Amino acid sequence: MNKESIFHVIKDPVHGTMQFTTTEDNWLKPFIDSPHFQRLRHIKQLGMGDYIFPGAVHTRFNHCLGCSYTGSQISKKIGLPEADRQLVMIACLLHDIGHGPFSHTFEDLFVNKAIRHEDWTPFFLEDYRTDQFFDRYNKINPKYPMTEDNFEEIGNMIMHRSTRNPLLSDIVSSQLDADRLDYLLRDSHFCGVQYGQYDFRWMLNCMTIIQSDKGSRLGLTHKGIGVVEHYLMARRLMIQNIYQHQKKLAFEYFLIKLLSTLSEHLETFKPFQPIKNSRLGNFLCEVNRFNSNKMDKKSFLEKNYTIYKELCDYDVFSVIKLLAEMPEKHSCIDIAKRLQTRCMPKIIRLDHKNLPKILEKIDHFKNKKTIEDWQIAFIRIPHQSYAISHDPILIINEKGVIKPLNEISFMINAIGDQSEEIAFLSIDKNIYEDKELQNILFDV
Repeated sequence: MNKESIFHVIKDPVHGTMQFTTTEDNWLKPFIDSPHFQRLRHIKQLGMGDYIFPGAVHTRFNHCLGCSYTGSQISKKIGLPEADRQLVMIACLLHDIGHGPFSHTFEDLFVNKAIRHEDWTPFFLEDYRTDQFFDRYNKINPKYPMTEDNFEEIGNMIMHRSTRNPLLSDIVSSQLDADRLDYLLRDSHFCGVQYGQYDFRWMLNCMTIIQSDKGSRLGLTHKGIGVVEHYLMARRLMIQNIYQHQKKLAFEYFLIKLLSTLSEHLETFKPFQPIKNSRLGNFLCEVNRFNSNKMDKKSFLEKNYTIYKELCDYDVFSVIKLLAEMPEKHSCIDIAKRLQTRCMPKIIRLDHKNLPKILEKIDHFKNKKTIEDWQIAFIRIPHQSYAISHDPILIINEKGVIKPLNEISFMINAIGDQSEEIAFLSIDKNIYEDKELQNILFDV
């Protein structure tokens, strides 16, 4: 039997039967079986999303497998050589390797999101760049060995740096990449909603290579205009209804407020000593030094990578449980109890026109009643569904004329480069019934 007729199958709730040839399996398995990639099993894709959508317990591990499969499907459709497809599939597989606990939520632990998951990614990738790993990899991939140049190209694709082939980078990271194509379907499925659904198979059928002034790029034939409109609107609806769901954001605010406050008091509040000595506690102490401008970014990353690479959701949950059971009085303990028991805050949507007036009254009330920040939090999140000005999606018609999508689609032109946002108050239930506060909220 031909070796390539043997398929390695992963049953996936989104893509169904994901089939990988023996060659593809050999490309990926050394990375999948590594501790760094297995760690992604323990990091939820949507942060605190399952507090609102109980089915949203899927992980970065699920998504990265799906992303690699999607990358392989795109590569085959547009006819990439196998050597290029290998690089694309590995880059798609490892694109989220740098995420911390609760995915993007953890980035808010740093002031102004000064450190993001992409900042950790080069450290994870460097751990693979050893003679031992390359030798082991190349023994099972003699026809497609991993070289320094190839691995550098994989890193460049993941890190959005210049590559020798922009077409490969488009599959890994663009407005039409395998990442978005997978996570919209996956997040929609596990949240039990239809917002993120679009016709993936038709999208794939319409994908083609387009020659632009920047070289070969990933684009769509004119037959794909309808599905790409659907896809971009699906992304907009997922942002508005899932990723920026107010109660999800409120719980994630609670989580970050807990961790950031804990980082400030670990070394001074004696009951927190057991946490200070934990892996997460050690990391939070370093975070406090970084946020206090006592350490530069490069030094922080280099010093704390060995701890960060071991962190996952379980580290945070264990601390929440420990705090929630403490008898002492402290804001960290109060927040932990609400997270442990899912004590939902009240959400008050705000009219953008009256924000200055409302916030002035709220600040006056908080100062007067000595209300802590976490008890009444103002949360404001902007988003953009599609960027026209940054590397737009290209469409080629039956005559070979190439145009950016927004010049063809009235709908996409209308939402392109438009910044939208939500603004709301998250109010702890213990103070929500205060009469003075109710009078303020009456005018909202």
